Amino acid sequence: MSSPMSASTFLKALKDEGLTVVQVGDWRTHNRNHKGPWGPVHGVMLHHTVTKGTARTVEICRDGYSGLPGPLCHGVIAKDGRVHLVGYGRTNHAGYGDDDVLRAVVAEKRLPSDNESNTDGNRHFYGFECENLGDGKDPWPAVQLEAVEKAAAAVCRVHGWDAPSVIGHREWQPGKVDPRGFSMTGMRNRIHDRLK
Repeated sequence: MSSPMSASTFLKALKDEGLTVVQVGDWRTHNRNHKGPWGPVHGVMLHHTVTKGTARTVEICRDGYSGLPGPLCHGVIAKDGRVHLVGYGRTNHAGYGDDDVLRAVVAEKRLPSDNESNTDGNRHFYGFECENLGDGKDPWPAVQLEAVEKAAAAVCRVHGWDAPSVIGHREWQPGKVDPRGFSMTGMRNRIHDRLK
């Protein structure tokens, strides 16, 4: 069980991991904390955006859209590998997912199949949205995948977590397919190697 790190610690952790960070507006205080608690935190969740164009992607992830107000994540990982910080605190990225998956993340054990949506993930996960159409055809540039690895590792490093604390949205909530286009097992292996 971990308390969320401060916004300043989050920013420093990302930079210390070698990432180029873009701070967007009032990201440090832009959140959904009035809708429920933020923390304890247990892991990192990865997503794809189903959008094209970095500026538009960042705008959507910061502001949200009809029916789902922003911020929709903590950081947007663009195709060029830059991480755009759009919110900090509780964000609308994880939704409700499987309590058995959460227990596995906490224990850093193999994930069970997600077959129910009974647990508030927005409370417990840092979220990174990755700019990609999510159609299985839109490429994932090497620099972007490296940034995904670094961003997840940065959070894990601060909290003393290892790669099993990083999951895809598709592993959390039934019916979700994101992030589509790369292997979560492969990404966790990369994160584990970086944390050695």
